[in-house]
Amino acid sequence: MTKQKTAAEAVAMIPDNAVIAVNSSSGLCCPDAVLSALGERFDNEGSPRNLTSIHPIAAGDFFGTKGIDHYAKVGCLSTIIGGSYPSGPTNAEPPLIWQLITGNKIKAYNLPSGIIFDMLREGAGHRPGVLTKVGMDTFVDPDQEGGAMNEAAAQDPIVKRLDFEGEDWLYFSALKPDVAIIRATTADQRGNLSFESEGAYLGAMEMALAAHNTGGKVIAQVRRVTANGTIRPHDVRVPGILVDAVVEAPEMLQTTETKYDPAISGEVIRPLDSFQMMDFGVPKVIARRVAKQLQKGWAVNVGFGVSANVPRIFLEEGRHGDVTWVIEQGAVGGIPLLDFKFGCAANAEAFVASPHQFSYFQAGGFDASMLSFLEIDADGSVNVSRLKATPHRTAGAGGFVDITARAKSIIFSGTFNAGAKMHIEDGRLVIDKEGHTAKFVPKVDQVSFSGKRAIAQGQKAVYVTERCVIELREQGLVVTEIAPGIELQRDILDQAATELKVADDLREMDASLFQPEPIGLTP
Repeated sequence: MTKQKTAAEAVAMIPDNAVIAVNSSSGLCCPDAVLSALGERFDNEGSPRNLTSIHPIAAGDFFGTKGIDHYAKVGCLSTIIGGSYPSGPTNAEPPLIWQLITGNKIKAYNLPSGIIFDMLREGAGHRPGVLTKVGMDTFVDPDQEGGAMNEAAAQDPIVKRLDFEGEDWLYFSALKPDVAIIRATTADQRGNLSFESEGAYLGAMEMALAAHNTGGKVIAQVRRVTANGTIRPHDVRVPGILVDAVVEAPEMLQTTETKYDPAISGEVIRPLDSFQMMDFGVPKVIARRVAKQLQKGWAVNVGFGVSANVPRIFLEEGRHGDVTWVIEQGAVGGIPLLDFKFGCAANAEAFVASPHQFSYFQAGGFDASMLSFLEIDADGSVNVSRLKATPHRTAGAGGFVDITARAKSIIFSGTFNAGAKMHIEDGRLVIDKEGHTAKFVPKVDQVSFSGKRAIAQGQKAVYVTERCVIELREQGLVVTEIAPGIELQRDILDQAATELKVADDLREMDASLFQPEPIGLTP
């Protein structure tokens, strides 16, 4: 019997009260045609109802791939467990999923992406759950918020603190989906799946195993269906024995606003001179200073924000290849891409399944991570996951908590405060108009990274801004470098809403950072 079905036929397999798991990262690998059919079925039939939806990384975005918003409807969706959520401009209308969350109409949880993958793997193996220290002393910890995003979720906790062999651990119960909805490039008639035109595997295999091994169904959206025997065994990433339905969607995007770029999927290698470099300005100064923190031979995680441009600083400086970039979606090496293609890399050396990449991150197997920040408080803790005024402006924690849990070295980067207008003139930073909101605060609104825990674990944390560099030390936040043209008291200490200490050997930031010419990077 053929496994090929229309999207409508496939989603007819989803019963009321089902737990579904979706493999996606914004538009990357998003099975949007199937999710659209799911929403249409609910509109037409009032079913399926009361779904729990699991998303280690966000499904959909603001820019044409609706993802979770197809079925973010009262009655259809009752619970969501997400590592991240669609995010976009402050002035944009919040997606439907955010309206349900902030309206307290569903139970919504934000857990570390890697932990959600682990919960699915535990479900696949019929094990009870995940025992980990990832997330301790952050908002994921039940001693703080337990990952609950609203009051409805807070009334139904899903993480516990347990004593095991004399140590405190966080415990997350295994996830056992009734349906996994995944995406690949090609399926043969037996349902074997290959990913040759995808920019990642994410957790397709883990989700399929979790659903299949607990008696559930696996729905795979693909670009094309081919005859049996046409996919090489080594190219099959999910075997057909796990797949129940195949939905052909030939027009699906490769990732957000990208129909197809063969460099994303490693099918061609882009010339290095085809990558656009940063224009000279304040963001480039920050990215350059971050680059100077790295050492040759390191494996470095790249997060969203200014630091996402650091690989291009290395490229511009003729140092491409000195550092290997690793991203949570699974690419190793190459050049991580920007904007709508963030989460993909061109010219990657390898693609690793996201659950394996997160195991690498959670154990601190890499050398450094470059991440952004919303707020930093007196003990060095960082909030990157919640912005109360406009929740949809942030995506939640994503892999941030997994990555920072044991990272040896973390470089946080961003502007010193919000809203400042600045320019660089004659090698000096000039503040044209001071910012309206402090980012260095007495207490962050949500703890995504615990400074106290970092100190206890011997982690190194540095905060790079356009006007100064700050290190986390046992005595607190210490200003170690200051930009040329900046006055310490007026432009830094008076603009922070919490105490910043000053190093006895305070020095000026490298003058070359503030000139348009290459800086002579020598990591």
